[in-house]
Amino acid sequence: MSAAFSSDTAAPPDAAAGLHEGPLAQVVGYHIAQAAVATVALFNRHIGTPMGLRKVEFSLLMLLLANGAQVPKRLARELALSAPALTQLLDSLQARGLLQRQRNPADGRSQLIVLTDGGQELASRSAKAAVPMERELLGRLSPAEHAMLIELLRKLYQNA
Repeated sequence: MSAAFSSDTAAPPDAAAGLHEGPLAQVVGYHIAQAAVATVALFNRHIGTPMGLRKVEFSLLMLLLANGAQVPKRLARELALSAPALTQLLDSLQARGLLQRQRNPADGRSQLIVLTDGGQELASRSAKAAVPMERELLGRLSPAEHAMLIELLRKLYQNA
């Protein structure tokens, strides 16, 4: 028997059991990343692949669906995107016919980002597809746990 697996040392890990987290057990970012793996897989199955949307594109469409026309600066702030990153995102969605830039009637020097009819339709379908996605994810939590999780996550990213 090799010295590594002698009777006075720990048994080799069971491959099915997973690894001990060690210090990661207390690292919030690690747990957020692990949760992201599960949520991204659900997103891709329900929205990403069938609707042809990335998470940031979906988020932008949902913001416009919920709030109507918006100035780019406000969208960039809400999505935590730099101005160049937002410009690329808007250019991509505009090229797909999902949104358009219009002159802001309140301030002719700025633009408003507006969903096209096609963008409105895709945003509405995506919002409907998000319902079973969320139901599947939230089936793991009680309503109180869900509310607490949202509240705690907001505390982590607000005013960051």
